[in-house]
Amino acid sequence: MNPIWIDTDLGFDDLAAVITVAQQPGWTIDGLSLVAGNAPLPVVTDNALRAAHCFGWRMPIHAGCAAPLVGPLVTAQNILGEDAMASAGAQLPQERAALDALPAVDALAVWLRQAAAPATVLALGPLTNLATLLQRDPTLAPRIGRLVWMGGSAGPGNHTAAAEFNAAVDPEAINVVLDAGVPLEMVGLDACRQARVHAADADALRALGTPRGRLLGDLLLGYVRIASPDGRLPMSLYDPTAAAALVDADCMEWRPAHVVAECEGRHTRGMTVVEWRVPRKAAANARVAHIADEARVRRVVLDALAAAAA
Repeated sequence: MNPIWIDTDLGFDDLAAVITVAQQPGWTIDGLSLVAGNAPLPVVTDNALRAAHCFGWRMPIHAGCAAPLVGPLVTAQNILGEDAMASAGAQLPQERAALDALPAVDALAVWLRQAAAPATVLALGPLTNLATLLQRDPTLAPRIGRLVWMGGSAGPGNHTAAAEFNAAVDPEAINVVLDAGVPLEMVGLDACRQARVHAADADALRALGTPRGRLLGDLLLGYVRIASPDGRLPMSLYDPTAAAALVDADCMEWRPAHVVAECEGRHTRGMTVVEWRVPRKAAANARVAHIADEARVRRVVLDALAAAAA
């Protein structure tokens, strides 16, 4: 088995990413830690508990950091909706699983100490929980053998001209994680925009004729409509692309790079500055996703959604 921990600001693409991992043979999710990002922490927590009940998740779910290391929280609710679950119809049922009483950072510390090293973490939101963990106990950094993060960009941003959303919410956290020596694998906008979903993919889920198929189809169509209200344009897969890159090595090509987050720039705060000229200009401190196999990413993600829908 491949045990992992997932850290997430659970909106729809996070939900699809968790499902992508949960449906893979040989992979097991030991815990889910929640962080503010797509929406405030209470909304993220509500989404996660409702999703867990709906899809029968058995991993413990822990509430984490409600604000970034520095400054106020910025959310994506203006894009994703108040609940970060834009839908063309059906919504997650109101029934909820139980929230574990242990705070996320404490739970992650316990897991890292007990897990067989090197441990694998999939991060789908701002890195606040991970950074807080490493600030409290730097000795846990060597316990993380692989940190796959959906965030950052080697080119333009989406939250601002320079910054990807997850990076922009908490750039200080990125530098804490990198400075701790955690082996970061950055799946940024560059790679995620190479893998896209379409309204027809939502229709295929709804055509399965199950309640979960209708739910996932409506949520996927709501997600696609972020790119165009009529659903005619494809929408980039973000968090699910990182999940696919984690569970299927053939989904992604990587390049070594030196990454640092810009925290001071008036126009560039949250920018992930990627120096490809390693080791000539700087030592590599990360692997950055470079080329995605769109057909393979789509197959991994959509097959997982269809399996969960059934």
